Amino acid sequence: MMQIEGLEHVIHRIDELNQRFGLATSPYNRHMEKPEVVQKMQEAQETVQGSSFAGELSDAMKAAGVSLPGDTDSMIAAAARKYHVDPRLAAAVAQTESGGNQEAVSPAGAVGVMQLMPETAAGLGVNPYDKQQNIDGGVRYLRQMMDTFGGDVQKAVAAYNAGPQAVKDYNGIPPYRETQNYVNKVLDIYR
Repeated sequence: MMQIEGLEHVIHRIDELNQRFGLATSPYNRHMEKPEVVQKMQEAQETVQGSSFAGELSDAMKAAGVSLPGDTDSMIAAAARKYHVDPRLAAAVAQTESGGNQEAVSPAGAVGVMQLMPETAAGLGVNPYDKQQNIDGGVRYLRQMMDTFGGDVQKAVAAYNAGPQAVKDYNGIPPYRETQNYVNKVLDIYR
């Protein structure tokens, strides 16, 4: 199941690098520009992965001593599949941020399961008060941080908490106690 997503991500990343250096993209991704091909790929992934993907995530999280409320696991699994993020990492962020509680609001004003700041949510085009949109936006933002930091999970998680500029300024996890504790907690759950 994860092999299909992994291969698709690798091909996409190769095309990004080829474009950066002025080389041709793969024929695979040129077909991905056609909506009917994209739809068939999504249907195939859903068929292959189906509901067992969410079940596997739920089982893995329970084994790690984490349980997220209600349908949160399946929403995280779907968003993780959509954005090519390890669902265990997305779930670890959700657990650390809010314990999976959509009603959570931080003193700084971060909202919902993924604790999106209103300006971040607006930039992502999601309503942070809608659970599904909150999770979708949070996992998409996590994917952006993974891409920004070349797949470095520690830096991506630190950027999710402290912002990408802080991670760039310190060339790694910023020396903020809150961010260091946050990264350690997420990675403890994730591993």
